[in-house]
Amino acid sequence: MTAPAPERTLASRAQRVAFIFKKAMISALVALVLFSLMIGVRTEAGPSGQLTYWTRFDDLAAMVAAVFGGSIVVELLRQWWGPVGTIRVVPPSVQSALAVARRAIAPVLLIFTFLVPVIFYDQRYILDLGILVLTYVMLGWGLNVVVGLAGLLDLGYVAFYAVGAYSYALLATNFGLSFWICLPLAGILAALWGVMLGFPVLRLRGDYLAIVTLAFGEIIRLVIINWQSLTGGPNGVTGIPRPTLFGIPLTPGDDGLAAKLGIEFSPTHRIVFLFYLILALALLTNWVTIRLRRLPLGRAWEALREDEVACRALGINITTTKLTAFATGAMFGGFAGAFFATRQGFISPESFTFQESALVLAIVVLGGMGSQLGVVLRWCC
Repeated sequence: MTAPAPERTLASRAQRVAFIFKKAMISALVALVLFSLMIGVRTEAGPSGQLTYWTRFDDLAAMVAAVFGGSIVVELLRQWWGPVGTIRVVPPSVQSALAVARRAIAPVLLIFTFLVPVIFYDQRYILDLGILVLTYVMLGWGLNVVVGLAGLLDLGYVAFYAVGAYSYALLATNFGLSFWICLPLAGILAALWGVMLGFPVLRLRGDYLAIVTLAFGEIIRLVIINWQSLTGGPNGVTGIPRPTLFGIPLTPGDDGLAAKLGIEFSPTHRIVFLFYLILALALLTNWVTIRLRRLPLGRAWEALREDEVACRALGINITTTKLTAFATGAMFGGFAGAFFATRQGFISPESFTFQESALVLAIVVLGGMGSQLGVVLRWCC
């Protein structure tokens, strides 16, 4: 005789719970081995040159506990999002609560982001960190078009970042153009370079495509270093103008924004303005990407990602699909590069190395290819 259905259900849940705890223990053990020397022991050169060390077992224990708990949460979420008809460990009440949390996480993050300059107005470090995170989120969303939607492995995305930055820097310093004029020009020039990259790699896939895009990124960096008469070479470009608010500079002078509003000038005003500027650019990138996914072009990108041969058999123009993906992703990278240049006031080739491309690509992959929210959560973590 077979066991009743309720008993089989309880036995299956017990096995799944045991599996989750076993996997969490293995993850915690691996974290203990990896972090024991990186976190558990701290070394430093002493005043006379000798090596001194001290232990930080409390931090190590906290990290291992975080990995243990995180592994349990991840496995529970996998059970929650499991196939239909399977026995899930998460109770129905918890499933409904998680569904509500899933729908609310994006609006909550957006509201919190809008309030960051208000909450942390006097903390310059947090504001600068927020600007940096939003810049990389924008880069991640731009690369997500190429890698996540179209499935084209791009290891040279930093090249478009550099094109946008140097386009704005050179146009602003040599021709006196404002940020709002140079911003679309930087995006257009980066998109043109994206098309130029797309043509030679139309027939390449997988590792071969990755190698060519990696070489393209290095070529752009070497050109920037060696074309000293235009780019300044290793010395970079200095004196890049700051952005204005409808032509009104954020300076302490009589023509500044603070004087026109009748308030006391503070250097934080410019930081807050930059924060909301990159937030607006990132939201524009997100909105355009979501809209494109719902258009036939976005469907063609996703079809290309799944199977290029089947995509051709359906009559989709592979050339146009690939070039638009490269151009769109490059355009957003150019926008981010222009913002980076105006925020720093100085750019050099050291800011556009392969490590930047690898970092953005890792976040896109770890956050979930094609997932906009996953990119944000990975950057925040």
